[in-house]
Amino acid sequence: MTTTTAAPAVSVGMRLDLESVRISYGRKTVVHDLDLTVAAGEILVLVGKSGCGKSTLLRAIAGLRKPAAGVIRADADTVTGPSADRALVFQDDALLPWRTARANIDLALRLRGVSRGDRAARSRRWLDEVGLGAYADYLPRDLSGGMRQRVQLARSLAGSPRAVLMDEPFGALDSQTRAEMQRLLVDTWRAHPTTIVFVTHDLDEALLLGDRIAVLGAGSLRAIVEVPDPREPVDRSALRARILESL
Repeated sequence: MTTTTAAPAVSVGMRLDLESVRISYGRKTVVHDLDLTVAAGEILVLVGKSGCGKSTLLRAIAGLRKPAAGVIRADADTVTGPSADRALVFQDDALLPWRTARANIDLALRLRGVSRGDRAARSRRWLDEVGLGAYADYLPRDLSGGMRQRVQLARSLAGSPRAVLMDEPFGALDSQTRAEMQRLLVDTWRAHPTTIVFVTHDLDEALLLGDRIAVLGAGSLRAIVEVPDPREPVDRSALRARILESL
């Protein structure tokens, strides 16, 4: 990754604790009796078959869905709603189509109460951080899918969240762009440590990104897999087999 100007540091990651969490839609329980801890500053990846509750759980951590039972804590505080300290990143880049790349980042900073002068400088720095300094004044329609995801990543991190919750953010990208975004995410996370909870269906992606992998099935936690030497190019066939067995 090429960086021309350093971006503002992201705050130290937060610890997330889920205790006996149950999440329901009407009479249907999607997540039940789930206990899970995410250490401050780690990348935890959630994997599981479609419908197992991964995205639902992520939204509950973000404060967008209240558990029917149990508690979710961000550090010592009970999660009762959304917070700027917990940024949510979707597969759909969710950029405002009438705002330029710079203006999308500027809006996130304005919502955090950053002054106008500081917003301009920080927006430019974050676009440089993700390699899009030359595209600051482009509208989303004029950017590729990978470039839009770069803007979304910059927008999410510009507000200095302490946890970033990512719901299959690279799932719609072609394989080469996806690999580039994975490298960018790791490089940015190393430069600006925060806690990341990452949802994916792709086991290779999970094994590349995660310090640990939480395997969900039928709304419950089936296994926690530690990843030795995460993000290093080593053989992970044994871990892959273990995850598939848990699924």
